[in-house]
Amino acid sequence: MFAVTIVEAKLEWKEHPDLRPGGGEVVVNVRAAGVNAADLMQREGRYPAPPGAPADIPGLEFAGEVTAVGDGVTRVAVGDRVMGINGGGSQAEQVVVAAGTVLRVPEGIPWDQAGGFPEAFFTACDALFSQGGVTAGERVLISGAAGGVGTAAVQLAHAAGAHVVASVRSEERRAEVGALGADTVIDPSEVAEHGPYDVSLELVGGQAIADVLPYLAVGGRVVVIGVMAGAKIELNLLKLMASRSTIGGSMLRSRTIAEKSEVTDVVANRVLPLLAKGDVVVPVAERFPMADAVQAYERFSAGGKFGKVVLIND
Repeated sequence: MFAVTIVEAKLEWKEHPDLRPGGGEVVVNVRAAGVNAADLMQREGRYPAPPGAPADIPGLEFAGEVTAVGDGVTRVAVGDRVMGINGGGSQAEQVVVAAGTVLRVPEGIPWDQAGGFPEAFFTACDALFSQGGVTAGERVLISGAAGGVGTAAVQLAHAAGAHVVASVRSEERRAEVGALGADTVIDPSEVAEHGPYDVSLELVGGQAIADVLPYLAVGGRVVVIGVMAGAKIELNLLKLMASRSTIGGSMLRSRTIAEKSEVTDVVANRVLPLLAKGDVVVPVAERFPMADAVQAYERFSAGGKFGKVVLIND
């Protein structure tokens, strides 16, 4: 098989040995794989793959057909259309993953959308509900709402009955985010005018995390899932104490297979029916042949996109 391969901080389309499943694993012929910030960080040497994942092949999500199953696998069968998450290696012609971390692709969902679904919607679902405890009627702030996880979070929070305030830097993307279910779409500089927030889902990181603290409701929750604007901040703990708020974070990549399987089951029950009915969608900003991953990474880095950048294997 061929795969996107990191060679001295650059990407090359290189040949690798074909894959075989171990016990409880499946091999998937990859049709599509999303590009995520973690992939860029891994290429730069700032986010190494976890144990068991390829150190030189990026990609945290995929969609394709099952071509082989290992001993003990009953969840899916050869020929099934599936999608899922893993610790790396998805940007390739084949990927081997634990069967518990894959879902069947609903009928009618094209490969590009299926390939851009898992990382965004698994992350958003876990952050909003398992970590943030979002419930109907709460006011939720979502930063960086025009990206892959942001567009997923807007839709899921809206479907849960929350009042969604979406922060979007690009003015030309605000109407598109609003169409996904955001009640209010704002510039990041307007956060103070639209609180208080019960939950702040922070996809950008940096000083924005500290800046939102004065505008949290009593008992507010900040859930950090992105740090592209910086991983270190100055924090006024008095403001945190005054609102009896909490700051937490969520990261899927480093979790165990068992933990990822639990998240997969939550998504299967809570999100997959919404996707099948068309109540949530996967906006795809641009598609690139997988062999042209360099261009896809450049597009992702340029910003200003609406939804996912997806790599395609024809």
